Formats: sequence, structure tokens, C-alpha cells
Amino acid sequence: MTPTLYGLMPILATPFDETGALDRAGLRRLVEFELASGVDGVAVFGMASEGFALTTKERRAILDDVVSVVDGRVPVIAGVNGTSTATSIEQALLAEEGGADALMVLPPFMVKPAASTLVDFYGDVAGSTSLSVMVQDAPGVTGVTMTPGLVAELARLDGVDSVKVEAPPTAPKVGAVVDALGGTDFAVLGGQNAQFCLEEYARGAVGTMPACEFPDLLGPVLADFVAGRVEEARAGFRRMLPLVLIGLQGGIAWAVHKEVLVARGIIEHATVRYPAARLDAGSRAAVHLVLEELALPPLPTAVRV
Repeated sequence: MTPTLYGLMPILATPFDETGALDRAGLRRLVEFELASGVDGVAVFGMASEGFALTTKERRAILDDVVSVVDGRVPVIAGVNGTSTATSIEQALLAEEGGADALMVLPPFMVKPAASTLVDFYGDVAGSTSLSVMVQDAPGVTGVTMTPGLVAELARLDGVDSVKVEAPPTAPKVGAVVDALGGTDFAVLGGQNAQFCLEEYARGAVGTMPACEFPDLLGPVLADFVAGRVEEARAGFRRMLPLVLIGLQGGIAWAVHKEVLVARGIIEHATVRYPAARLDAGSRAAVHLVLEELALPPLPTAVRV
């Protein structure tokens, strides 16, 4: 049985204009680019979305625009990053009201929860909404560790049907989680900008959720791998690996994603919000060197600035 959430599901960046205000036209073009690239879903309010810097009003506007453009063609996953059960449920209900199809839920992280209380937390969030819940295992961000056994326990909760594994080394963790699940119908996906996506797929992952600037490059790679064309997949991934890696730099990753999107003609400005950092001249030059070496084809006219 194919899970509901699978394949390539990028985390959308949040475009801002030169003043730092939400660029809704740029967001809609970005969604159009993702759909034109054949993605299997899109996510908002994740780490790559600068979800930590968005107001409640902006979250409503973003979800409204994304759901409108997607128009039911692929699932829309809304990130939930509350620091308590109450605030997480509030975000979950707003996402459901706004038309999201699923939730990607970080554990509360200001006060590090015990494993037993995480079961209660995810059960309460899942029980508050009709949307399916993805557990986000991201200890680098949260400082909260989830064992494969705990993930398997969470998988038994009603409404919890997937996990995004971002605990390095991700490929062994994916394999351990798959083994702990014991063949249950529960989707395991990778993150970390798809850095080890092929290894994760080989260990049982059914999808990956990277940043959003290269779906047209990564999609064919994943299709080759799933079809058994492993050498072609690995060759395609090697070609795009510099672009993957340059977007993994702590502090400036958000600016890198947006610089690429600007260079590719999808959004107009690479503006980020504090505490995300802007690129200095050297980092910007490095991004453009990677793009020059890739020699990417022009985008469809419909998604150009």
C-alpha cells in the first residue's frame, strides 16, 4: 500500500520583499515551480520556511495562497512548532482550518520532554484534529532525542502515520526506525536537504523533504532510483550534490535557498528575517559558482519573475 505522504515533498521558502514583508506573489510563483517540477507534496512552516519568524497572520496568508495554487493536486503539509501542547494544538487547528492535508509536528523543545510525555503530546495533538500527523525527529534543532522504539510507539497512536528522520547519521536511523516498525503501514521520510536521500531510500525511506530550490533536479534522480536505475540515479545526484551541500550551512542556509531561487528567476528578493543571516559577498559568489557549473536550463515562462 502506498502511503499518503511519499516521494519528493519540498519545504517551501517564505519569500519576503526588500522591506521584509511577505511577498505573496513570489510565494505563488514558487508553488507553481514546485508543481511544474512534478513534486509529490509541498510543506509550509518548516525550518527551511523560516517558520520561526512568521506571525500568526502571515501563517494564515501563506497557507491560503499555497492551498489555492495547489488546488488539491498534491498534499499540503503544515509545520507545527509550538513549545507546548496548547500552542501546538492551536497551530494544528489553524492549519486544518486553512485547508492543510497533514501536519509535520516538532516535539516541544523549550523544556525537554521525557519519552513518556512525548507519547501523550503527540496523542493530544493528533486527537485535536482530523489531519494526519508526521513526527519530526530533528534533534539538531530541538535537542530532543527519539529512539527507534519511541517512534514505533508513536506510530501506534491514532492519526500519527509518518515520521521525518533528521537525526544524523540519517540513513542508519532510517533503517533502525523501519526495523522497529516491523512492516507496519507507516511512512518514513528523510530530510537534511536530501543530502543522503539515496542511502535513506535504500534503507526503507519512501520520501524526502528537502529545501525547495531544486525539485526539477532531484525528482528525476528519485524516479531513477525507485525504478531500479541506481547508477543513473547516483550519477544525477552527484551532479547536483554541490547545490545540496551549499544549502546545508548553519545560519545562512535560508539565505542560500533564496539566493538560488532569485538566480533561477522564481522570486525577486533573497531577504531573510533575523535570526537568519544574510550572505556576505564571498558566500554569494560561491552560490553563483555552483549554479554556473550546473548550467541549469531556463525555467518555464509561467514561473519566471
